[in-house]
Amino acid sequence: MRKALLFVFLLGCALAHAQSLKKKGGLKSKATKQDIFLQKQWWLGFKAGVNLSEAVPVQRYTVLTPTNYPGTQADKAYDGFRKTGSQATLEITFQYKNFSFSTQPTYRQSRFTYSNQFQWTSTNDANASLDQQYDFEQKVNYADLPLIIKYEIGSNTVRPYVQVGIFYSLLIDARQTVRISGTDKASGGTNPYSSEPVIVGTKDLFANYWGLMAGGGVSYHLGNVKLVLDVSYHKGMSNIANTKNRFSNDRLSGIGDVQDDLKLNNVVISAGVLFPMRFLNSNFKSIDR
Repeated sequence: MRKALLFVFLLGCALAHAQSLKKKGGLKSKATKQDIFLQKQWWLGFKAGVNLSEAVPVQRYTVLTPTNYPGTQADKAYDGFRKTGSQATLEITFQYKNFSFSTQPTYRQSRFTYSNQFQWTSTNDANASLDQQYDFEQKVNYADLPLIIKYEIGSNTVRPYVQVGIFYSLLIDARQTVRISGTDKASGGTNPYSSEPVIVGTKDLFANYWGLMAGGGVSYHLGNVKLVLDVSYHKGMSNIANTKNRFSNDRLSGIGDVQDDLKLNNVVISAGVLFPMRFLNSNFKSIDR
């Protein structure tokens, strides 16, 4: 009888120990599933900001050819990163651990300026001349379609990150403003003048293009929401000019302007908010525990 009771006692202890191990294993399994859940996330959000543009001439073209000085002196002077544009972005991102794979369709307006000068001098009177200054402001609207890889550094509430990608830009619209000023010394005396701005639609002078981008930023995890601020440099790799329509705009050709072959670079600054798409509750936060 004592042996039987001892056997029952030992069996009960063994069963209790097995049940304890099972419970511990269940907690471990649950924690593992939660960790795996936290490693993956879909984000949907919106960003907006400003950009600065630089138009880089690849090949220059002209309508007017000087006869008494080198033609290169009549080349247009481009101003880099002078005018502020704007953009609005929809971001869709899949995150796995510290890596993110993202597409960020963007509506962007970029602005750049350039200028040119011409002088006409009378062959009979060297003092009788007409100096003209042409100032151009070009606005181009694009839909950018990028693919971006991002890497977040660390696992704190505030996380810096770096990103690289490739983009293709679809032309939406373009418009140019021309301001003409100068000094007239040919009509008697010295008479400065300026004209009203001329606004010309120039969509037919531009084309789609592609480029590369790289940059960095910082994200701040506010509960289940992520606030982001990033800066990136977008380098155009192809010509933005429509070579077939180079001389097609009569209004611009009439004032001596024709489209050069250009590549467009941009410095883009954006801020926004991202929302997690996978189910979250008090036990599953978007930020690591």
